[in-house]
Amino acid sequence: MYTYIWNKYLPVVRILLKKSSGGDQLLSLNRDDFERAGTGRKAGYKFTIEFTEGKVSNVISGSDLASHLAAAMLEDAATKAVLQTGHFQVILNTKFQLTIKNTTPQALETVSEQASVSE
Repeated sequence: MYTYIWNKYLPVVRILLKKSSGGDQLLSLNRDDFERAGTGRKAGYKFTIEFTEGKVSNVISGSDLASHLAAAMLEDAATKAVLQTGHFQVILNTKFQLTIKNTTPQALETVSEQASVSE
């Protein structure tokens, strides 16, 4: 139901995923796209998806909107490749703003940086 909408936003989402290592990224979505495709304004357009090393690590089955976004992201090879590099949160709020956060633990990044320096 929402897959075609998410596929429209996917190129921008992929870019924001890559940029999220420098800080949280925000994408304002077109509310009308979702309200036309959904069951109305009270459908509860709000969710958080957590990705850990390329897999969804929280329960999103209660939200078609979240499930369809996760599926679209994981079916796209380039986006999946970025997701496999760490931990990410994708959050939609009631204002139709999609926030992308890179939550990869700093300790892992520091260890990998030290390993590359010592080589």
